[in-house]
Amino acid sequence: MGRVVTSVVPIAALRARLDDTSWGPWSMKSGVLYAHAPAWALRTVIALRVHLDDSDATNGPLRVLPGTHTRGVLSDAEIERVAHDVIAVECIAASGGVVAMRPLTVHASSKATDGNPRRVLHVEYVAAVGLGPGNELAVD
Repeated sequence: MGRVVTSVVPIAALRARLDDTSWGPWSMKSGVLYAHAPAWALRTVIALRVHLDDSDATNGPLRVLPGTHTRGVLSDAEIERVAHDVIAVECIAASGGVVAMRPLTVHASSKATDGNPRRVLHVEYVAAVGLGPGNELAVD
C-alpha cells in the first residue's frame, strides 16, 4: 500500500464573517461563506461515510493514518513527516457499510485499479451549530 499524504483542508460554511484570526482564509462559493476552521472547531465534527458500493483494495478505498486527528491542523510538511511514521489503514466496507472518521484525520484515496465505482455519501455531524458568540455554522 502506498503512503498517505494529503493536505487536510478543514473548511466550514459560516453564516457571517468573524473577526477572529483563528478562522481563514475566507472564500465565497455559490453564495455561501467558507473559512478554514481551527482545530478546536473541527474536534466537534464527526463524518460518516455511507458506502453505496463495496469498497475493497482494488477500487481506491479511503486510507487513514490512525490517531492523526489528535494532532490538530497539520501543515503539508507535518503531514509528510507523519506519513513516514504512521502506517496507513485501508477502510474497507461493503455496500451499506458506514465508516466514521474525524475531519482532522490525515486521509487519502488511491485511484481505482479495477474500474468499479466506490461511491459514498459523506455526512458530517457537529456537536452544536453555534461555535461561540457570533459564530454559527451555515446548516440550511
